[in-house]
Amino acid sequence: MRNRQRHRGFSLTEVLLAVGTLAIGMIFISGTFLTGIHLSTIATERTIAAVVADEAFAKIRLYGIDITDPNFASNQLTRFVTLNPIAQTEFAYPSTNTTTDKQYYWSALCRPVLSDPTNRLIQVTVFVSRKVGSGTTYPSGTSRPVPVQVAVSAASGPGNESKLTITNSAEQTFINGGSTLVDNETGLIYRVLKRDEDAPNTVVLDRNWQGGAADSVWVVPPPVGGGRYPCIAVYQKLIAF
Repeated sequence: MRNRQRHRGFSLTEVLLAVGTLAIGMIFISGTFLTGIHLSTIATERTIAAVVADEAFAKIRLYGIDITDPNFASNQLTRFVTLNPIAQTEFAYPSTNTTTDKQYYWSALCRPVLSDPTNRLIQVTVFVSRKVGSGTTYPSGTSRPVPVQVAVSAASGPGNESKLTITNSAEQTFINGGSTLVDNETGLIYRVLKRDEDAPNTVVLDRNWQGGAADSVWVVPPPVGGGRYPCIAVYQKLIAF
């Protein structure tokens, strides 16, 4: 009598375990892939931002600043466009005779290093930002992202040395986790880590606040109606005029 060997397939439990293992692996792979795309995008934008900033500093040197301008004060930042109202197309990248369909823009703030009017050394802070969408508008009232001045106060009490309180409730949405702030008095740059869990109008900085108790900061706010934080990077240089 011939021995017959029985062939048995996979059980339902084995199939479910295999499918579950495969699904977990695919989720992990897709998550890693998306993270890689995100990091690659950030790296690309930061590379572009460095190029835009170099062009901005070159243009500021080219067009110059009148150090005797009455708008200048050693204890505050002044918009470069106030000191030298160049064409709006100059703030777009790449530079052409139109701002149509441009994604990257720069803005600059200037501050004399010393109060001596004969001092020609100027601290120049350049914000490089991206614009998303052709019809996007910003709280500054412009169609391109530019820094605005926001009133703040230093949070009081021990353990709050790195916290800032946004004075005007209407401006709370201007500053969020990841925002880059520039102190109006000192020109120092700060990074916002997060909002305070106990006070929605208070933000936590990456280091202790060194400005005044009642001060203001410059920040590029999100578009009107909300959206992605537009500022990619902030650069500073000392330039002699």
